[in-house]
Amino acid sequence: MKTILCFGDSNTWGWNPNDMSRFPPDQRWPGILQSGLGQTYKVIEEGLPGRTTVREDPFYESKNGKIYLIPCLYSHTPIDLVILMLGSNELKSYFSLNAFEIAMGAGALVTIISQCEHGPFNSAPQVLLVAPPQIDPHPGSDLDTLFAGGKEKSRMFGQYFSKVAIDKNCYFLDAGTITKPSPVDGVHLDVEGHRKLGMALLLKVQDIFARQIII
Repeated sequence: MKTILCFGDSNTWGWNPNDMSRFPPDQRWPGILQSGLGQTYKVIEEGLPGRTTVREDPFYESKNGKIYLIPCLYSHTPIDLVILMLGSNELKSYFSLNAFEIAMGAGALVTIISQCEHGPFNSAPQVLLVAPPQIDPHPGSDLDTLFAGGKEKSRMFGQYFSKVAIDKNCYFLDAGTITKPSPVDGVHLDVEGHRKLGMALLLKVQDIFARQIII
């Protein structure tokens, strides 16, 4: 059995923009991935609303992805593949970061995964780095204020995250070319967004493991 760890934020957790609840497991992209891969794969959801790559949030505790990543990897050992999709929360204006700096934070997590021994036979898991979808909060809304300037920065995610993937020699997928957030809040994926992302990841994951078999 292959084990896949999905490490992300609210768009991995399944935040419902309509009522701030959580989508059912079969409507979240990790659940869609699990359904498509079948019983010979185990897909583990590790999504946390508000999670960052490597930074402490001054207003919310326990959101630093770097702090939790190592024990998370240890907990789920052995892991064949880590799907990493983080960075959207660091678009919040109070972090004062650009897209390049956010991508570098994701790269630091890729390094941790690539240097650990929590894959099969004490090897490192493979990594699939996913550039988060672009955001587009409604002008004048609270989220627009919270993510001031974030829309423009998120448009650069694909460019900078792909460079990180090349530098770190890991797999890459740009979610911004596949799906976009719900028009309800402009930040979180809706049911259709999760479906599109889940199906795209299904094809990508199948290709990754097919390549390993050929090699």
